[in-house]
Amino acid sequence: MWHTLPLSPAELSLAKVLRCGQTFRWHHINGVWSFALADRVVLLKQDANTLYYSQVMRQADPDAEGTLAFITDYFNLDVKLEPLYRHWEAQHAKYPSKSASPFTRFPGIRILRQDPWETTVSFICSSNNNVKRISKMCDALCVNFGHKVAEYDGHSFYSFPRPQELAASDVEARLRKLGFGYRAKYIHQTAKLMTSTHSVERLEALRGDPYEDAHEYLLELSGVGPKVADCICLMALDKHHVVPVDTHVYQIALRDYRYKGKRDVKTLSKPMYQGIRQHFVDIFGDYAGWAQSVLFASDLSDLNNGINVVAAVKQENIEIKKEASPIVKSMAKEASEIQA
Repeated sequence: MWHTLPLSPAELSLAKVLRCGQTFRWHHINGVWSFALADRVVLLKQDANTLYYSQVMRQADPDAEGTLAFITDYFNLDVKLEPLYRHWEAQHAKYPSKSASPFTRFPGIRILRQDPWETTVSFICSSNNNVKRISKMCDALCVNFGHKVAEYDGHSFYSFPRPQELAASDVEARLRKLGFGYRAKYIHQTAKLMTSTHSVERLEALRGDPYEDAHEYLLELSGVGPKVADCICLMALDKHHVVPVDTHVYQIALRDYRYKGKRDVKTLSKPMYQGIRQHFVDIFGDYAGWAQSVLFASDLSDLNNGINVVAAVKQENIEIKKEASPIVKSMAKEASEIQA
C-alpha cells in the first residue's frame, strides 16, 4: 500500500538528491526508489505534488508510521528548502555569470541526515574514487557482510553491515578480493576501532557536539582525512554550514565566486582548505554546505551517472561464490584500476 505526503519537487527532488554523490545505496527499479534498512526496504516515488512511500518489512507487519519517521528524518524535511534557495539565489546574483544560476537549474537538492556509521564507511570508500564505483563497493559490503532484509520486484536487498560484522580478522583480505584495494585496510581498522575504544553511540552523539570537536574525533579514524570528515559532518552529523573542499570545489570558488588563488593548484594546504570553506560560509551562511551541494551537482556532467539503476542484486554467502553477482563481477574487473 502506498501512502502520500504532500511535497513538491522544489522541496525534494528524489532524482537529483539520490544521484548527487551524498548517498550510494538507493536503487531505481521500474520507477521506484528503494533503500534497505535493517528491518525494511523503503520505497519512494513522486509526482509534481506528492511524495509516495511504502515499505517491505523484513518480518514485522507493515509500519507506515516508522517509514514516514525515517523519511522525515533522513531527508531533513523539517528544514524548508525553498526559502534557502531564494537566499542562495540572491547571494549568487552578486557574482554575475554568463551561465544560468545553478539554483534555478537544480531545484530540490537538500542535504540528507544519514546514518553516521554508514556515511563514515561510504566516504572512506570515496578516496580517489567516483560515484559509480563507490556505489558498487557499498552494495558489495551489504551483499557480503550484511543480512538479507527482503525482496522487492524480484530483487534482494541487504542491510549495511555494522562495525562488528566488518571487524572480523578475515575482513581485510576478503575486501581486497572484492576490489577495495587500500580502502580494505581502512574499513577493517575503523570497524575494529568502533568495537573497542570508540563506538557507534559516540559517533552518533557527535551530532550534539561542536563542529571542531566532531571533526577532530573523525580524524582519529583510519582512512578519514579533512575532506571525508567534513562530508560526514555535513551529511550525517547536522553540521549544515560545513563545506567539504577538494580541487573541484576550489575551481568553483575561483571561477564563480571571485576567490583569489592560483588556478593550477593540485593539492590544498590546510590554510587554503579553511579559507575556501569560510569563503562559501561568508557568501551562503549557516546552510553553506547545502548550497555547495547544489553547486557540486550543477557541475557534474551527468547526474544519471550509471548508478542507482539496478538489473539485479543476487544473494551471496559470506564466502565469495564461483558465480558472483553482477556487482561483484564488475568490481573484480575494475579491481586493478582502484587498488593502490
